[in-house]
Amino acid sequence: VQLQASGGGLVQAGGSLRLSCTASIRTSSAYDMAWFRQAPGAEREFVAAISRSGSNTYYVDSVKGRFTISRDNAKNTVDLQMNSLKPEDTAVYYCAAKTTAWVSYFNPAGYERSGYWGQGTQVTVSS
Repeated sequence: VQLQASGGGLVQAGGSLRLSCTASIRTSSAYDMAWFRQAPGAEREFVAAISRSGSNTYYVDSVKGRFTISRDNAKNTVDLQMNSLKPEDTAVYYCAAKTTAWVSYFNPAGYERSGYWGQGTQVTVSS
């Protein structure tokens, strides 16, 4: 399984970016998907997740109301629409996928222990 993230860039505070992750998966509906981020000097942070059907989503409190995760299983993509960006959103963003159905889609451990990861895309928000 290979994941390719794109869409990062430099944006001013208050602006928007849309990240996209394309997965080389035969059956994308068999995978829960998530976005993580890692700021310089910080630990990796779980940001948002979407269930394999796309009917359930989860967000950490810091991005609720500003970020929206979505997926298109026909295209094997998962997107992260980021609005009202803040300087503290600056980080490398990673998409991840997991097949372990017995671990909830919004449990980051499921991705970190046995998931698949993309290479990351840089998001920089200037003040």
